[in-house]
Amino acid sequence: MLSDRKKRVLQAIVEEYVNTAEPVSSNSLVNNYGLDYSSATIRNEMAELEKMGFLDKTHTSSGRIPSEKGYRFYVDKLIKDDNISLEEIKYISSKLETKVNEIEELTQITANTISEVTHYATVSIGPKNDEQKIEEIKFVLLGSRMLLTVILTDSGLVKETIIKFDEDINDNQVQTLNLMFNNKLKGKPLDEIKGKLEEYLFDEMSYSVKVIKPIIEQIKKVLDEDEQLHLEGANKAFDLPEFNSLEITKNFINLLDTKDLMADILNTGLAQDINVYIGEESEKEELKDFSIITFKHRVGNKDLGTIGIIGPKRMNYSKVISVMKYISKKLNENNKD
Repeated sequence: MLSDRKKRVLQAIVEEYVNTAEPVSSNSLVNNYGLDYSSATIRNEMAELEKMGFLDKTHTSSGRIPSEKGYRFYVDKLIKDDNISLEEIKYISSKLETKVNEIEELTQITANTISEVTHYATVSIGPKNDEQKIEEIKFVLLGSRMLLTVILTDSGLVKETIIKFDEDINDNQVQTLNLMFNNKLKGKPLDEIKGKLEEYLFDEMSYSVKVIKPIIEQIKKVLDEDEQLHLEGANKAFDLPEFNSLEITKNFINLLDTKDLMADILNTGLAQDINVYIGEESEKEELKDFSIITFKHRVGNKDLGTIGIIGPKRMNYSKVISVMKYISKKLNENNKD
């Protein structure tokens, strides 16, 4: 257990290092943070924190930097979650008031807003299929042999596909298809129906196998599509001093290119809405130089997907988490019934 004095010193070191990217000395803490301790006392506390594993000492300076353990303690025990300015609040509010028709668009706007305010890269992914149910299936005739199919889920996700036929279909058939598919599939989980569409529609197969079979095949295909990852603000990362290292820059680019890894990170968050993974805590070699904060994007009880913020371990955790919490609050205010 850390004493109050050690907590104050550790908090000041984390915040100073986040601001300057330079190893922190006892004099800088005295001059910049108004700690009512002498330089000698602060040096002693810094030495103790280093022995306890909360700080690291660099080879090029007598100052200290936070270790992964130090960042973790800061995030869990010391962080301020109101680190957001009036200008940022106004900017976020204006962005989130944009009218959108699809949930993917809202998620991308949210991810872009977080990136703009925090200056870190963000990656977003929609809600998992097994957590969604079909709200409605809509068929629209585009031509005598072409049908637009729109699948709307209870979370607001929209999936669209165009189906082509070898024979003509008419408006009456389309009306029948709308009734049939909605009667059989409305309220069913997406993940459940992917392999069982024929079972749900078995009674109706005699209606017209040539019409229903291509619809089933195309719906199953669109439901099996990989979840789409959307990247925002990757260029902002390269302005950070950590990216003066060619190795870290290459690792960052490879990380963003590894879609399966990014999807796995976003889809395996813990129960809480905000999760912080610092360096090697993720147990993934590709992430050893980085921190990722994942944000469960929700409105009410609806899961709209997950947004991940990626940056160096010297991330401004206070700013990122403050922005996430404000955005979550604003989204729910904007979408009250």
